[in-house]
Amino acid sequence: MNQDWTVIDGLQYSAWSREIFEQMHAGGLTCVHVTIAYHENTRETLTRIGEWNQRFESMPDLIRPVYEPSDITLAKAEGRIVIIFGAQNCSPIEDEIRLVEIMRRLGLMIMQLTYNNQSLLACGCYEEKTVVLPALASKSLKK
Repeated sequence: MNQDWTVIDGLQYSAWSREIFEQMHAGGLTCVHVTIAYHENTRETLTRIGEWNQRFESMPDLIRPVYEPSDITLAKAEGRIVIIFGAQNCSPIEDEIRLVEIMRRLGLMIMQLTYNNQSLLACGCYEEKTVVLPALASKSLKK
């Protein structure tokens, strides 16, 4: 593989281990978007972030988090894989829109509005009937 390429795995969920990261590194991967939440609430998502912080501490030679786009270039230069946190649902923010900023500061860079089932922000493809849930929108827009 061309060493000049920046190779990004757009979405991954795995039983993360040093061996997995070594295989990714050997395959020339620069960056991986990892799922840290499917339907986890705020507390559970914070626990997942804590687990990832432990990985970053135990494998600093292989992985690092991304907080800014420039972190991807930096990780590539360092020979490490940069990890982008993603959520498959907006459940990590529950019904508090201000948690978007908090989660972003903690490294959650990608958040889908829904993962197949309805969330407070969007309807999912598995819903038989669309239900309008104005609670989050009306609560957040009034602040």
